[in-house]
Amino acid sequence: MDVFITKAAKFLPNDPVGNDDMEAFLGMVDGKPSKARRVVLRRNGIQQRYYALDRHGHVTHTNAQMAANAVKGLLDDHLTVDDIDLLSCGTSTPEQILPSHGVMVHGELGGNKNTEVVSFAGSCCTGVDAMKYAYMAVKLGLAQNAAVSASERTSPWMRASYFQKESEQLAQLESQPMLAFEKEFLRWMLSDGAFALLLQSKPAANGPSLRVDWIDITSFANTKETCMYAGAEKENDGKLKGWTSFPEEEWLTRSLFALKQDTRMLSENIVRLGVDFLIQLGEKHQFTPDDVDWFLPHLSSMFFKDRILADSKERGFFIPEERWFTNLPKIGNIGSASAFAMIEELMYSGKLKQGQKVLLMIPESARFSYCYCMLTVV
Repeated sequence: MDVFITKAAKFLPNDPVGNDDMEAFLGMVDGKPSKARRVVLRRNGIQQRYYALDRHGHVTHTNAQMAANAVKGLLDDHLTVDDIDLLSCGTSTPEQILPSHGVMVHGELGGNKNTEVVSFAGSCCTGVDAMKYAYMAVKLGLAQNAAVSASERTSPWMRASYFQKESEQLAQLESQPMLAFEKEFLRWMLSDGAFALLLQSKPAANGPSLRVDWIDITSFANTKETCMYAGAEKENDGKLKGWTSFPEEEWLTRSLFALKQDTRMLSENIVRLGVDFLIQLGEKHQFTPDDVDWFLPHLSSMFFKDRILADSKERGFFIPEERWFTNLPKIGNIGSASAFAMIEELMYSGKLKQGQKVLLMIPESARFSYCYCMLTVV
């Protein structure tokens, strides 16, 4: 049985935030502008993003509310919330450890019918993890349709108050304290928002649909250390020490719950491993770069675009830039929702033609996982 993406929807909170206004929402550590902000922004190419915060740093939407709003965008006269057979949700940033993010989204949706709900946690691949579960359920005939959400609300994690205690402690040790770059880096990289896809066993009666040809996901955690993490510290031997192993008073003084990135590991591995997997999948699924009409890479930063182009060209699996589609500069890096964001915009752009092949690439730096997905326009 074939499976089709028949509709896509989005929810982006509040008005877009330009680069010069970011600290108005996130705040300044020690009341001083960040020295790293301009350096990071100059390299990542992001011009604006969305925050589920107001200018006073107060939360305006929860992650579950944003995801539910995106799912509601899939509904119409022919599909109500009670018609959804499966709700599959992915995020890196749930508001709570328990209950799962998925059931919190279900709670926001309401309705009168019980339904199956699954929830995926992790990092950038969680959206496509949720999509693959939905794809398998519809393909096997276990569900007639599935609503899939991918959403992130990282901005509260990036507020200055999360780093203030550590900064005060550092100030006692050195005259010019500065947050470690691994913690500062991601404050200027991430964005909020939610996107949703509707998967069904038949294409839409009107408008474009995308047949899901295959979804392949792999992890390199068997050979690679952790690169991006939260709720832990990375020790000298490369292992993570989780937050429950620290005294409570150190949770803030060490900024344990801040998102952190080992930028050295990121630079050394993220592109090379992604191209490794792409070449393997070309052999497995018998396709070449010439077969790809649209390439949708999830980029955390535009810095990686030239590196992907150069590496893939050197290794003989080159997709020219004119066939790329990305919207990172205008919506920011929404982690697990970024792939869905590209699908949604391209699907309604008027650029798609029947029979075209669309290849998604989703790298996850947390411990180096990758997903590729091939779609066909019908």
